[in-house]
Amino acid sequence: MEKLNINQWAEEDRPREKMESQGAESLTNAELLAILIGSGSTKESAVELMKRLLSDCKNNLNTLGKKTIHDLCQYNGIGKAKAISILAACELGKRRQMENPEERPDLGTATRIYNHMHPIMQDLDVEEFWILLLNQHYRLIKKVKISHGGITETAVDIRIIIREAVMANCTILAVCHNHPSGNLSPSRQDEELTLSIKRACELMHIHFLDHVIITDGLYYSFKEQGKC
Repeated sequence: MEKLNINQWAEEDRPREKMESQGAESLTNAELLAILIGSGSTKESAVELMKRLLSDCKNNLNTLGKKTIHDLCQYNGIGKAKAISILAACELGKRRQMENPEERPDLGTATRIYNHMHPIMQDLDVEEFWILLLNQHYRLIKKVKISHGGITETAVDIRIIIREAVMANCTILAVCHNHPSGNLSPSRQDEELTLSIKRACELMHIHFLDHVIITDGLYYSFKEQGKC
């Protein structure tokens, strides 16, 4: 019976497609390594080749990492470039174990939001609008600049805000923008925008934490003022 190559497999069984649809954790070690080398030989697919290699390493990635380029090149279908890719991945895994997890700042209060964003916004001569995507512990997942606009206002698309929040799997959302004039008072547009964002978050079951207006030295918090 003629052997199928990976491109002829059912899409859900192909390593790249499987990783995209189900996540890296769903792949076996052989499938992950197959993604690195891209192809096998005329006799076996990349996955089968990596299964054989891992079997010779007693299915131990630590043992695999001790192989040399010369060792790996003894396998039909593995040349120098593929061998280097495999060992580079092993080295990255080793280095990751030595790293400390990235410290995510706690942005659970308006003061913390201000202290985090003030260095970014203090010298701007136009308004910028940023969203802060937080996990359930108020730790920052990432911050995204939504718009960069005029002196007195900037256009904000709520659909973009919600899309970014959903894509980041955040459970808490805060927003902020600057007033280059130094005037802390929110405009009518600021108040309407805050209400619209809050309503959109409620529909998506995302907790809307605060809208903070930042000037160089002071801030205004909708939450602290009971408007959020």
